[in-house]
Amino acid sequence: MLALFSGLDNFCYNIFMDKAKIFLTVSGSFIGGVFGASFFYPNYIPAIFAQLALLSAVIIFFVCYKNKNAIFITLALLFFAAGFFVTQIRIDKIAAFEAAPEEVDFSRRGMIVAEPKIKDNQQDLVFSSTSPRQSNIATAGEINYNILIQESAYQKYVYGEELDLQCKLTLPKNMADSDFDYRAYLARQDIFYICQKPQLEKTGQNLGNRFYSAVVMLKNKFSKNIYALIPSPEAALLEGLIIGGSGNLSKEIQANFSRTGMTHIVAVSGYNITIVAQYLMLLGFFLGLWRRQAFWFALIGIWVFILMTGFPASAIRAGVMGTLLLYAMKNGRLANAGNAILCSAAVMLFWNPLLLRYDVGFQLSFLATIGIVYFYPLMDKYFGEKLKKYPAGVPFIAEILFMSLSAQIFVLPIILFNFQTLSLISPVTNILVLPILPITMLIGFLAIAISFIFQPLAILFSWLAYLPLRYEILVINYFANLKFSALTVGLSWQGMLVWYIILVGVIYFIKKESGKEYFSPTQEIVTRGRVRDRLYSSSDENS
Repeated sequence: MLALFSGLDNFCYNIFMDKAKIFLTVSGSFIGGVFGASFFYPNYIPAIFAQLALLSAVIIFFVCYKNKNAIFITLALLFFAAGFFVTQIRIDKIAAFEAAPEEVDFSRRGMIVAEPKIKDNQQDLVFSSTSPRQSNIATAGEINYNILIQESAYQKYVYGEELDLQCKLTLPKNMADSDFDYRAYLARQDIFYICQKPQLEKTGQNLGNRFYSAVVMLKNKFSKNIYALIPSPEAALLEGLIIGGSGNLSKEIQANFSRTGMTHIVAVSGYNITIVAQYLMLLGFFLGLWRRQAFWFALIGIWVFILMTGFPASAIRAGVMGTLLLYAMKNGRLANAGNAILCSAAVMLFWNPLLLRYDVGFQLSFLATIGIVYFYPLMDKYFGEKLKKYPAGVPFIAEILFMSLSAQIFVLPIILFNFQTLSLISPVTNILVLPILPITMLIGFLAIAISFIFQPLAILFSWLAYLPLRYEILVINYFANLKFSALTVGLSWQGMLVWYIILVGVIYFIKKESGKEYFSPTQEIVTRGRVRDRLYSSSDENS
């Protein structure tokens, strides 16, 4: 017993002595466990693997508790086992439906548990059964699951409505000529059956979470006001910038966004969150707040912004990332931005471990952030000083180009593997569009916010917002229609593996040769500008 308490004492001591390493070990090991189970369980790694890792952690701790390295190994094994285990549970749940019948007659009462998604003439409803009456689902009936109802868009449905559903359900099917696992993609939302010809009867309403219901109503009202003030397709673009999503853009314009590498601007990503954080921090200082007060002001504002988007998964992960980076700014510890990336990834994967393999948006979001945090300093170090002798606009444009390239280098393998599209003019379109996005978002948001209060003034702001929106649409459409704008190129998973091994090797080599200064992300990386360093200085007297 004495040895146990002595071990715990040493453990706690080491925790406080090296928090950054502990943070990195815990997050990285958990993600490693999720990765191992996602790609290798059960075909290559059996279920007992996680149990062996847990047992090894316990043995190492009791045998070598006085050794600091042993403590780190113990933590690594514990959290690796935890990541593997939570992923294993979700994969086993998917496997349980392999024995379920392909088609079943279904009759139950349930509720719409997510905001309906409308595209063209169809809407998708996520339905969860709550009070079974009759069903011949045997295997599925024993498991908590959701159903994807594909219904006509002419009948309006809202989150929280109770429905009587009668339908012949079918298991999702993967296309024979595609590597995309559609069944697993739906399973990440606990959807295991599809209903394509439903018989629906509304039996109740307002049964969902009241807070989320209010969020969805606010979002829908915000979206409605956008289309009332601004014509399409500019209204759809503004909706994507502020609320997120490109579903209301025409298929042609969506394809143009993809060909020009600009799809990221209409998703609630880390970039959008960064812009919001910038404005809120500056507004806080303008209002006379101290640095610490401005941090809390910006933090609350970020989550209000995410609330307005309806809390989609992409916005939540961007919010987690933004929160951690803001905290790092407040404490002057942006050198640990890599830890913030891993932590936010671990938090999201704990919530839903299937995101790592089956959510391309998750992969792109974090790889782009890693690229900006770790690869941008290399370009800035090599070219930044040389560019200072040029007029002020040149370094600014170069900064946008370097950031775009840094993100593209890290996400390109995922894009080629999943979409087989290589945009050749993405750097050019990013340079022409990204600099005016912040002002576009600001004016557009003010126009919609004022529309709730004073319509004539909102109309004035809407016209001011229309001009940059129109410019952005014209630029994207023009470059997308160039013959050389994009190529159809694929990449195997082996090619992806080689690509990332080379990237890690390059970063490691330069770090070893040049020291850590390249890899201490600065305030200017996170805030996407060089003029705001003083706002986040850790030596601020008012902190």
